[in-house]
Amino acid sequence: MNILSLKASAADIYVSPRGSDRNLGTKAQPLASVHFAIRKARELRRLNDPSIQGGIKIIITDGYYQLNEPIVLRPEDSGTKDSPTQIIAATNSSNVVFSGGVKIRNWKKATGNISGLPRNAHGHIWVADAPVFGDQTLAFRQLWVNGSKAIRAKDTQGDEMNRILSWDAQNQTCKIPIPKNISLTHIKGMEMVIHQWWAIANLRVKSVKITGSTAELAFMQPESRIQSEHPWPAPWISDKTGNSAYYLTNAIQFLNQPGEWFEDLQNHKIYYWPNHQVDMNNADVVAPVLETLLKIEGTIDRPVAYLSFKGISFQHASWLLPSKQGHVPHQAGMYMLDAYKLDKPGTADKQSLENQAWVGRPASAVDISYANHIDFESCSFEHHASTGLDYKKGTHDNTIKGNLFKDIGGSGILMGTFSDEATEVHLPYNPSDEREIASNNLIENNLITDVTNEDWGAVGIGAGYVRGLKILHNEISDVSYSGISVGWGWTKSSNAMKNNIISKNKIHHYGKHMYDVAGIYTLSAQPGSFITENVVDSIYKAKYAHLPDHWFYLYTDEGSSYFTIKDNWTPTEKYLQNANGPDNSWENNGPKVSEKIKLDAGLQKEYRSLLKFRAKFSTSHNINQAEDKPVVFELIFNKGAVPDDKALKTFARENNLLAASMYKWENRLVIYTSSLKVESLQQTLKKFDAKQLKLYDDLFYNFNSKRNCGTAPVQEWDNIILSANLVRDEKLQKEYLDYHKTQFEKWPEIAKGFCKAEFQQLVIFKNGRQLMLIISIPKGKSLDELNPKTTLNNPKVDEWNSLMKKYQEGIEGTKANEVWVFFKPIE
Repeated sequence: MNILSLKASAADIYVSPRGSDRNLGTKAQPLASVHFAIRKARELRRLNDPSIQGGIKIIITDGYYQLNEPIVLRPEDSGTKDSPTQIIAATNSSNVVFSGGVKIRNWKKATGNISGLPRNAHGHIWVADAPVFGDQTLAFRQLWVNGSKAIRAKDTQGDEMNRILSWDAQNQTCKIPIPKNISLTHIKGMEMVIHQWWAIANLRVKSVKITGSTAELAFMQPESRIQSEHPWPAPWISDKTGNSAYYLTNAIQFLNQPGEWFEDLQNHKIYYWPNHQVDMNNADVVAPVLETLLKIEGTIDRPVAYLSFKGISFQHASWLLPSKQGHVPHQAGMYMLDAYKLDKPGTADKQSLENQAWVGRPASAVDISYANHIDFESCSFEHHASTGLDYKKGTHDNTIKGNLFKDIGGSGILMGTFSDEATEVHLPYNPSDEREIASNNLIENNLITDVTNEDWGAVGIGAGYVRGLKILHNEISDVSYSGISVGWGWTKSSNAMKNNIISKNKIHHYGKHMYDVAGIYTLSAQPGSFITENVVDSIYKAKYAHLPDHWFYLYTDEGSSYFTIKDNWTPTEKYLQNANGPDNSWENNGPKVSEKIKLDAGLQKEYRSLLKFRAKFSTSHNINQAEDKPVVFELIFNKGAVPDDKALKTFARENNLLAASMYKWENRLVIYTSSLKVESLQQTLKKFDAKQLKLYDDLFYNFNSKRNCGTAPVQEWDNIILSANLVRDEKLQKEYLDYHKTQFEKWPEIAKGFCKAEFQQLVIFKNGRQLMLIISIPKGKSLDELNPKTTLNNPKVDEWNSLMKKYQEGIEGTKANEVWVFFKPIE
């Protein structure tokens, strides 16, 4: 065992499981608790003891420290820049555990009748007494067995879920199919977990009414009202993609498979069906007790400062709010206190706003507010019900570096203000006292894996209104929703956010359950902010996603403004820009980003030892592959209303387009782009107020040099875009399409002519009668130079061209006898 380099001094305070709080706190006579060590350090500072000149070290010997109350650090515990307080493990073995849980002992094989227990569970169940504190039986929502989270008994197996039949918002009820071979008679404590768009909700069941093969559920208040009144995200009802998925949990009749547990609060018992590899006579079983293990809290005028933690493992935090009042999240785990649709849209800040909401913030294992220079390095945050580490208001110049975040029910890390409970979520936050703003914090070289495993709408790293935040070189994997989310408020208005940097992170195996998702997601105006040199890859196929294709690698959502998004590697350019504000700049993102950027992303070399703790990737979820197809947009304007080239170049920069993809003819604008950009462009192109917007995604003819000529395409090419109409005769239209469908077989000379002319690709799209023809030629060459080669010693091409004339005519605005018109690239 290696001993960390610790310089002995009078200000070194030792803590050991074998110590006593009556001891002096020396190495020979250590204290037993961190509480008393902090008190001793506080007294040294109060008395200005000479020994603290170089700082105070609270040195924790390896061991398991069960916390009976949260560790609390106040302004009186602050260090200074020259005399910081460090709470550190005595060795680098990672065996210092601060636990908020209680060990469950004295397990016995269950005998006799257990009311409601399924028949198949008889003979497999073990039972223990639930812990009692005073006259209260401990309630908990998680149970860890030998370091792995057991499954709270539920009505489905593994990742399987059922689908609701309907949701009655007026009566606040939900109809579901009656589960097979499972009774719904024991409902005390039962919950529904429902999947809806980008968040789940936990709803306590109040009653069940059986009618035939249908069960109608009613729910406890307040979640029943909130769930039925809020419009975003609401229960999903769709014949096409299926209704919202759900499962039922926390009832004795659901305890029907290995790995599941149930707490009977009425009879003070815990029942568990162990997996075959678990020996219950020697099993280490822990239930969480404390919701917060460590609380660091100052005030705006007296912040806590200059404290650091190193080598400490924070484990087993609880969160009971869903058991007390349900849990209906708005986004990123922030739960709604009230939310409803507005009868008449509009607020002072946002005229189009059609809903309002007020949210609360979930509990966290480590909770920090009004504090600066509070650092965590080489620590771990594991086995928590809700958030792992949360820096709230008034936090600045803090560092989170080289830590492990694993097996966490909610978000791994939260940072900054989202919305105070008294503030409507769409109102921009810009406090008069800027000391409130979470500023200049650093999140670097952390491994965040298997988080959001209960609240599926939480995120790996979530930041609200933050300023100068740097998120660098982290690796995030196995998350249910987005990897990194920065921003809040859905607003283009000026607010507290600016100068945030998300760079060199590696995000993969995300979107496990929820869509409307991205590896990196942003909200609202954030001047001077950058998203650069990240790697985002491998999004899971979410089986119950409301829209199976509504997933992205990068996603600038409502109000996102003033971002530079550059040099991010993704397998394809599947991004979304939704209702963005001005001055975003997209440049060089996608699969062509340099290999060096790809290799440099994620944990730096000295932190890669953390990777041995990375969660195993799900084998029950496949990985999405985006199909990248060419498409054409055409915008038709009133005469003289086509945007000028400067405006179009600005639009291209803001919307991840190349200016070279834009072409004009008369009152028409054409954009030749990727199918992956359709969803974004269908929204963003509306700003030009064209009288008609047409999408050409029906590609019915596709010549390419690799397939048809057997030659590799050149590195760069230019696109020539032409358009014409088919004649109105539907019979002739069908003949035209049939000719092109069989051209390669029946008219092989045509493709040979294209090969001679060095055409790299020739595709034709159709929308109604109108055709879009794109000829791709080697960059620097001209069509006038190459096109004659198609007919050289090849009379069949002339014959084909002559034959096609009877099927084609000019589009609106062409001259007499003019058929194909050339669109010119913008300058």
